Amino acid sequence: MPLKALTKHFLALTVTIFSLSTFAQETTFTKGNKYTIAEITVNGNTSFSEQTIVTYSGLRKGSEVQIPGEEISSAIKKLWNSNLFNDIDIYLLKVEGSNAFLEIRLSDLPELNAVKITGVKKGKKETIIKENKLDKGVKVTENLITTTKNYLQNKYKKDGFTNAKVNINTIEAVDSLPRSKVNMVLAIDKGKKVKVKDIVFTGNSVLTDSKLSGAMKNTKKRNFLRIYKRSKYIEEDYKTDLTSIIDTYKENGYRDARILSDSLIINNDNTITLNINLEEGEKYSFGDISFIGNTVYTDQQLKRVLRITKGETYNGVLLQERIADNTRPDAEDLTNLYQNNGYLFSTINPVEVNAEGNVIDMEIRISEGKPTYFNNVTVQGNEVTNDKIIYRELRTRPGQLYSKANVVRTIRELSQLGFFDAEQITTDFQNPNPNEGTIDLQYGVIETGSSQIELQGGYGSGSFIGTLGLSFNNFSIKNILNRKAYKPVPRGDGQKLALRLQASAFYQTYSFSFTEPWLGGKKPVQFSTSISHSKQFLYDYTTGKADKDKRFNITGISVGLAKRLSVPDDYFTLSQALSFQHYDLKNYNTGLFTFGDGYSNNLAYTIGLSRNNTYNDPVYPTGGSNFNVSAKLSIPYSLFNNVDYAALSEERDEQEEIYYDADGVYTDIQSTNAYTRMGEIDQERYKWLEFYKIKFKADWYTRIVDKLVLRPSLEFGFLGSYNNDRGVIPFERFFLGGDGLASYSLDGRETIALRGYENQSLQPVDEDGNVTSDGGSIYNKFSLELRYPITLKPAAKIYMLGFLEGGVSYNNFKDYNPFDLKRSAGLGLRLFMPAFGLLGIDFGYGFDSVPGQGTAVSGWQTHFIIGQQF
Repeated sequence: MPLKALTKHFLALTVTIFSLSTFAQETTFTKGNKYTIAEITVNGNTSFSEQTIVTYSGLRKGSEVQIPGEEISSAIKKLWNSNLFNDIDIYLLKVEGSNAFLEIRLSDLPELNAVKITGVKKGKKETIIKENKLDKGVKVTENLITTTKNYLQNKYKKDGFTNAKVNINTIEAVDSLPRSKVNMVLAIDKGKKVKVKDIVFTGNSVLTDSKLSGAMKNTKKRNFLRIYKRSKYIEEDYKTDLTSIIDTYKENGYRDARILSDSLIINNDNTITLNINLEEGEKYSFGDISFIGNTVYTDQQLKRVLRITKGETYNGVLLQERIADNTRPDAEDLTNLYQNNGYLFSTINPVEVNAEGNVIDMEIRISEGKPTYFNNVTVQGNEVTNDKIIYRELRTRPGQLYSKANVVRTIRELSQLGFFDAEQITTDFQNPNPNEGTIDLQYGVIETGSSQIELQGGYGSGSFIGTLGLSFNNFSIKNILNRKAYKPVPRGDGQKLALRLQASAFYQTYSFSFTEPWLGGKKPVQFSTSISHSKQFLYDYTTGKADKDKRFNITGISVGLAKRLSVPDDYFTLSQALSFQHYDLKNYNTGLFTFGDGYSNNLAYTIGLSRNNTYNDPVYPTGGSNFNVSAKLSIPYSLFNNVDYAALSEERDEQEEIYYDADGVYTDIQSTNAYTRMGEIDQERYKWLEFYKIKFKADWYTRIVDKLVLRPSLEFGFLGSYNNDRGVIPFERFFLGGDGLASYSLDGRETIALRGYENQSLQPVDEDGNVTSDGGSIYNKFSLELRYPITLKPAAKIYMLGFLEGGVSYNNFKDYNPFDLKRSAGLGLRLFMPAFGLLGIDFGYGFDSVPGQGTAVSGWQTHFIIGQQF
């Protein structure tokens, strides 16, 4: 006899009590009395032991319970809440004096054996199973079935399948013993997408139909010319668009505008027509605006932030944005004015006090509250990065006055570290105490892989090319001798260590770099150093192999410091570096120099000023800008080394005339002697390189709509000489065109990307119209890029892009024309994975010809991007 039977919807109490032996004789007991549980037995189709089930119920042999009573009801609830059982009943078998004998009857919930899905493509089935957690062995409950059905129907409705239907059935599996197992069948009928054939407005005379349609950002009527926003009806988005219509009226002064009615008509061609009936009301303007309750700021200070004056057309949307703009955390509004200065608990409410003559007088009522200070500031989620590395970046500290701007800036700084997923950094304000003026703040972070590996192998230029690159962006140099810290390398101190090896039959490169972002650990002064060495060999046309006796070796070292400034603001960084390269040539006769044996040294000082306030994700910035200007300077040796470079230059010109006869045909002994002397002169000119190099680059990021980002950029570079008689050096030059990836040469050259053209193909042209091959001394480039993300999840960030570019390279300012550009356009895709860095592909079309290759346009070019971001 069941005392209480709990189903999924209600508890049922039976009043007739049967004995276990006959089920016909009534058992005598006193309702509401307490009894001692003498025995608890378990029956039913279950694989769990009797002891386990009794334990789940919370009932205990020897305990005292009221029959019927809360103990029995609670036991049934506990069994249901375990999500393991079905058809749960508790029976009173018999009563002997004050002893009660109970029986729990139940059956196990069936387990999911297999899932069959119909109505969708094969590739979508795994996603449905994963999103709804329909894994084999999961308990099949009514809640699971209902939740899955609702999720799928809502998912398809959001995609425009308004009539989507989902049916879910379960069938007992054949091999269900000893456990009950079922197979689930999901029958999905998405139906056709419901498109909006027309949107009909009535009652509007002030604002046109096109203006109102434009206000509806999500619901658009069918138009085959529209690509970005397709026509589909989603009820939730439509309701939002109705609000946007009213907001548009408010922006134009019609604060009383309202929607009288809206209706949906289903057409025979599976489209709908939306009818929206409006009442516009009358136009209003702002009258007097006064402030009540302000003591921290004067009326004039608040008016400067509000920026609304008497007589302006009433704009309710603008008024709300100037009080609190919820779309921009760093907006210049009244709420941020107070919150950036500690008044977290302040409230600001606009109140209309008079509307006579369609002129609205406003009172801005302010409750300032007490200044708020941070009590505890913590960070949660960092499993690899040491606490000190995070805490030194925080702009919010215990005992510090609350500032919303500092909270926003802290999120940016944590994002820029590159150790955490920028999209999932959270803030959790805890224990607010308006009376004491305190609050706790906890930042939540999720670690991402900050180390990268580059392992490549391929065949090119007649030999196998192998590359191994390791970049550890959260390294710990102090633990390099601690074997326990290798997981797989010492990590957590925010340092950067990079190693790169590349080799083929014709060249070898080795490079090492190390960066400490906080030298000494107390101030943001970045220390960096790098060492590199490369070997290049000439091709032997007789053997088809590299000639190891004809080589060009380059060895370099650099040391740099970069300090974050506080003036004009702390987005600025001043960087300085000292670098040295030694170039050693042996039998290396190419067009680069006239001498094939000798050496050259490059000792230079670089100073740069940059400002980077992009936010927040360094992989996909959605706002801000990045400016960088730098100067690389050598020592002006010609001022004190007592070498007459004018005479050397004149002699070189004479030897060059001897080298070529009037017909451009080589002579024998005279040419050889002239060439040898030219080499001796060049060896003297380039023994120590003398130059200055100026570069400027700027990028802007602007969010257009949603996460669609526009990125314009420009850059400029100039390589000059202190002494015109020495001339511009053949090193440190600019090579324009292609993917922008640096080649194996370490001679200071800069490879500038210009998609739609082959790598380094856009060389300058000399006075005679001949193409030079040693790069340009001047270049500029303009770029416009439109980006949209496919996904910004931690495992992989993917975004599409379209671009327009133009650039040009020259050898001197006499010929320089910054607008005589080589133009291109195209599309691309970027994929960022923490372990491999940025990967991408671009398809660019060059609209102009390549110097030295006739008049044909460059046409389509494919560029693969590795470890670089345009």
